[in-house]
Amino acid sequence: GRTQPKGPIFRMSSEQKHSKEPSSLQCMHLAVVACGDRLEETLIMLKSAVLFSNRRLCFHIFSEDSLKPEFEKKLQEWPSSYTKKFEYNIYPITFSVGNAQEWKKLFKPCAAQRLFLPVILKDVDSLLYVDTDVLFLRPIDDIWHILKEFNSTQLAAMAPEHEIPKIGWYSRFARHPYYGTTGVNSGVMLMNLTRIRNTQFKNSMIPGGLTWEEMLYPLYQKYKNYITWGDQDLLNIIFYFNPECLYVFPCQWNYRPDHCMYGSNCKGAEEEGVSILHGNRGVYHDDKQPTFKALYEVIRDFPFEDNLFQSLYYPLQSKFLDTVHTLCGRIPQVFLKQIEKTMKKVYENRVIVYLGANHRY
Repeated sequence: GRTQPKGPIFRMSSEQKHSKEPSSLQCMHLAVVACGDRLEETLIMLKSAVLFSNRRLCFHIFSEDSLKPEFEKKLQEWPSSYTKKFEYNIYPITFSVGNAQEWKKLFKPCAAQRLFLPVILKDVDSLLYVDTDVLFLRPIDDIWHILKEFNSTQLAAMAPEHEIPKIGWYSRFARHPYYGTTGVNSGVMLMNLTRIRNTQFKNSMIPGGLTWEEMLYPLYQKYKNYITWGDQDLLNIIFYFNPECLYVFPCQWNYRPDHCMYGSNCKGAEEEGVSILHGNRGVYHDDKQPTFKALYEVIRDFPFEDNLFQSLYYPLQSKFLDTVHTLCGRIPQVFLKQIEKTMKKVYENRVIVYLGANHRY
């Protein structure tokens, strides 16, 4: 068979090639799994990451073979002022343990792939995994800092699945163990992969511990008839038995329609604004939650080199005026607060760089 490359082969710009430090050590690693019709959604997510982040990014894109040339073509069309901010590698979908066809059927096409990231990306120390339907409204640098807040046993971070147990899905319907009182949502997941690879996990199958890789398939076999949300359920089961391994970050880092469609129930977003938007339930592509759709469309349509306020923030404000009749649209400041702050910072940084460049002459 083919020999696997030892580490990711990144596409990079010429100035990155001359950097003394290996580029993968300098950057924040972001992983996503894109299959089926998720090409555009994934590109808009990556665009939001590049627009607002400060440090270099390394993208790990797992996709079906048919999407690979599409990703390469689209990413190469981005202007060089943005492409120099990231490197990327595109990987085929592979499952290292158990039956590949069974894993592929789990929940969404190819979503179970994220369970194998610690095993596949052996040279990566820490990583942020996101679903394709995520949008960054502030720099990735800010969630990356949470890795430094982990105590000695924590190795992953996620947000609660719900804020209110009595209307939460897991607390009402789950037929398997889950983390905490409402379970956790795996659409935004920060991982210390080195710790995950080196940990023996408590489990319900044997009295001793199992490594991450040893545990996945037996766990799936044991619970496959009781799980609804695929790999997210498996992660909930793992952290139910190993709660000391999980850091729980607040809901503004994984803000979903559930946080506003039954009335506003994410206090952190009310105070600070939404940091990461997660448009699950397909809300970017229908008219059920026009606030989510408005954000998606504005970032999608933003011409890279344009002024952020003129071509992104003002169109967003005017789109939001049309959503005030909806439950989520009643609280536009929750959606706008963080992105406005982020854009001011990006603008200030550019002015400083510009003035600094002029000052030298």
